Amino acid sequence: MSQPYSHFLHPFDIARHPSLEPEVKRAILASWASDRAAVRDNPSLRKPPGARRAVPVDDIFAAMRTLDDSAGRGTPTS
Repeated sequence: MSQPYSHFLHPFDIARHPSLEPEVKRAILASWASDRAAVRDNPSLRKPPGARRAVPVDDIFAAMRTLDDSAGRGTPTS
């Protein structure tokens, strides 16, 4: 994946993207949640390389939960 996260402003932009497969959404969100993207001196924020701004890690986890919730209901996430 060639920095696909840099095209998105917020984790829910990824979770709600209509043409991304659920596995791709999960991979992007996991890369955002990674400690490698943690903001120095502010561990509750993540700023992946190429992203326009930092986002709260809680927002990333919330977006990931929406994927889990959709999958559990059999609702398409893409």
